[in-house]
Amino acid sequence: MYAPTALEKPVTIQTLRKMKADGEKFITVALYDAPMAAMAEKTGVEAVLIGDSLGMTVLGYDSTIPVTMEQMIYHVEAVARGNKKSLIMGDMPFMTYATPEQALTNATRIMQAGAHMVKIEGGAWLGETVRMLTDRGIPVCAHLGLTPQSVHKLGGYRVQGRDQDQAGEIFDDAATLDEAGADLLVLECVPAHLAKRITDAVSMPTIGIGAGRDTDAQVLVINDILGLTEQPPKFSKNFLIEAGDIPGALRKYAEDVKNGTFPDDAHTFQ
Repeated sequence: MYAPTALEKPVTIQTLRKMKADGEKFITVALYDAPMAAMAEKTGVEAVLIGDSLGMTVLGYDSTIPVTMEQMIYHVEAVARGNKKSLIMGDMPFMTYATPEQALTNATRIMQAGAHMVKIEGGAWLGETVRMLTDRGIPVCAHLGLTPQSVHKLGGYRVQGRDQDQAGEIFDDAATLDEAGADLLVLECVPAHLAKRITDAVSMPTIGIGAGRDTDAQVLVINDILGLTEQPPKFSKNFLIEAGDIPGALRKYAEDVKNGTFPDDAHTFQ
């Protein structure tokens, strides 16, 4: 059984690729400040994401769309000061990567703030952007399924890929982004069988959130782990209730992911 310990050395993309090859799950937490970032490192969290979810969890917006580059940079810098060993991913805000050239300019800013990788939402249309960034030394985490920056186009926060045509499109998008050179892939709110099919097909490690237990990693927002969300999503779990304190909640989350007990069927879309 896995028991969390502090990271001994910095985690890289190659670390995560080896974990995928070895069938070892890795842990990802979306967080936004130096103290939580430091605690994640001490708990053995391999990757941390400064998500534009901070718009709702920290800034009080009703979606991720108002989040600016300046706000993202502020929080990336804070996390980078608190954590020296986890892989740090920084979200690219809404409409900051509409063209490859715009993406390159803004991704540079996120990387210079302390991120090791940028995350962008979208399908095959991002292939050229992924190639441009990765060719220039900027690693990319892609994001498919429920993409919160497209919430108005999607008609709300809905599970994606339940019908055959949509599932096929998501699968094809994943294959295209993998071929373009993306290094990681977040799959959000998709049926577990689709997430497994994609995970088995692509070379890049996959990170699930509401995507079942067969992805190479799991990610949850720190607010959900600690029970701070007023109406938590189905796929989340309050680990603080069982653990009793914040370090314990992070450890319990890590243990349950590594040991395969989270997510269970109650936190999965079929």
